[in-house]
Amino acid sequence: MAALNGLGVKLGSLSELASLPVLRKSDLSAKQKAKPPFGGMHVGDVAHVFQSPGPIYEPGGVSHDWWRFGRFLNACGIGAHDVVQNCFGYHLTPAGMMFENGARAVGARVLPAGTGQTELQVRAARDVGATAYAGTPDYLNVILEKADAMGEALSFTKAAVSGGALFPSLRQSYADRGISCLQCYATADLGHIAFESDAMEGMIVDEGVIVEIVTPGTGTPVAEGQVGEIVVTSLNPDYPLIRFGTGDMSAVMAGASPCGRTNMRIKGWMGRADQTTKIKGMFVRPEQVADLVAKHPEIARARVVAARDGEMDVMRVLIEAEGGDADTYAASVAEVLKLKGAVEVVPVGSLPNDGLVIEDQRSYD
Repeated sequence: MAALNGLGVKLGSLSELASLPVLRKSDLSAKQKAKPPFGGMHVGDVAHVFQSPGPIYEPGGVSHDWWRFGRFLNACGIGAHDVVQNCFGYHLTPAGMMFENGARAVGARVLPAGTGQTELQVRAARDVGATAYAGTPDYLNVILEKADAMGEALSFTKAAVSGGALFPSLRQSYADRGISCLQCYATADLGHIAFESDAMEGMIVDEGVIVEIVTPGTGTPVAEGQVGEIVVTSLNPDYPLIRFGTGDMSAVMAGASPCGRTNMRIKGWMGRADQTTKIKGMFVRPEQVADLVAKHPEIARARVVAARDGEMDVMRVLIEAEGGDADTYAASVAEVLKLKGAVEVVPVGSLPNDGLVIEDQRSYD
């Protein structure tokens, strides 16, 4: 194995990978602050610079399947005969370009729709004959319900989703409309990591990465089948990341997928190694809740609660304070957490003394 990016070492076998330190997002952020934009990491032939919350800066390329999403879209049945309505964001963050790059790799046309303006999304989907959707799991449902209200019939038969939980009831509602929906696991830093096939038994690890499941906080690999943190080594020569800790939990599944693909499988997303939670496709982190509390001296504690209303994520923010204006707090929530949520002011001492600042009440069964 060649010398590794920034580590100055060579490995003779994959078993030696576990001897290297885990690179955390916080480490990457510190490196980038010290030496912007990429923290002195090796960056090769890239065309874009993206910014994700943190802020964290990620490079992006335009060469063939740079983020490796083509394999996932192919598994979804998307190809040259399709028009993909890409509803991932193109503004600052890389998700929109990631899926566009993958769609180009399989020869599909792309409608770069981005997020919002749902009525225009419906009209565009009708006019261009969009056959495939790419975006967060629940936004397709918003488009379909708007189309129903407008009396429009759309042509979606496939959906490639990521960035949030695909609940079984939502997948079934798409199936009832004749839409096959599969999901993948990816991050802004690493690109595509693993994907579902039509067998829908776990997620198949992409061939361009090495995935380890480790004991959270230690970097020590666990036995097959045990739950631990997903640590990924990306083999992208333009931006290699070695043992990048995702903070997400999963476990390795034994055997090969019934679909015939033989690469390692993981069980999919099984929660966070910390309390960081994805709501409406955006991560909410404990340090953001701390920043919210610090913004208002009268706030004693705060707790973010993630729940579901039908097929949509909803967020409540419980704030312990002696009085205070809920509308003012709501504006701070939108500013600090980057999401809008219902704010409830509760008496000081009323929140449970369990150490939680982010509580996820959603069921993933």
